[in-house]
Order: sequence, then structure tokens, then C-alpha cells
Amino acid sequence: MRIDDEGPGLANTENLFVPFYTTKPEGLGIGLFVSRFIIESHQGSLQARPNDGPGVTFLFSIPQRACL
Repeated sequence: MRIDDEGPGLANTENLFVPFYTTKPEGLGIGLFVSRFIIESHQGSLQARPNDGPGVTFLFSIPQRACL
């Protein structure tokens, strides 16, 4: 799945998924950390890539489980 964000973009992708890292004055910095934790606990992946223009594209995948 792909989610396009048209915000101001990323200045620092290195710390994006680090818990309690935020660039927002009122932010907690746990949203993307928790999202990645949940996705990876289901053997998936979550990535963020800066757009050529403003914003960021988030890509995530979760493998489909076989029905029992």
C-alpha cells in the first residue's frame, strides 16, 4: 500500500521511526514508531521516501496469510 503525504517533507529520515523523536511542538513522537512496530510484528515493512516536491510517500506491506 502507498500513502502520499503533501506536507512540508522530511528534513531527517534517519530518526523518523525512533520513539519520541518529533519535529512538532505538541507531538509525542510515537505514531510512526508504533505503526512500524505493529506492521513488522506481522512480518511486514514500513518505509518512508521523500517526494521530489513537497511531502513524503509511505510504503507498507503485510504478507497475506493462508486461510486455515
